[in-house]
Amino acid sequence: MTAESGVAAFRWPVRVYWEDTDAYGVVYYANYLKFLERARSEWLRSFGLEQPQLIAQHRGVFVVRRVEADYLLPARFNDSLIVEAALLERNRASLVMEQRVLRGAELLLFARVTLVWVHEKTFKPARIPADVLESLNKK
Repeated sequence: MTAESGVAAFRWPVRVYWEDTDAYGVVYYANYLKFLERARSEWLRSFGLEQPQLIAQHRGVFVVRRVEADYLLPARFNDSLIVEAALLERNRASLVMEQRVLRGAELLLFARVTLVWVHEKTFKPARIPADVLESLNKK
């Protein structure tokens, strides 16, 4: 998987803890969304973008608008996973990302996530600030 720029996807390691699983030791489906969120947060951080600073400087933040996820194989307690994040589309007020969860070479989950830039108080969509978009071009 590669980003729109052709750069390899951002990769973030995740260990499956007991709290992530159901009674059978299998990751509960909703917890994958937490894994995806952590990888996106670290992806933003890799560009020098921190959510609290985005709010302070631009009075806005990225929020999830849509998630399409295909659950292919289960992850289990104590698995060591890699969560990938790659930018597919960059629009005036939104980003579309492709994300994958892997256990070694096994693809466990594939997701397409749409993020929208919103004003911090109204939560209405707004244009992504130019310097934020510029930061996303730096790799």
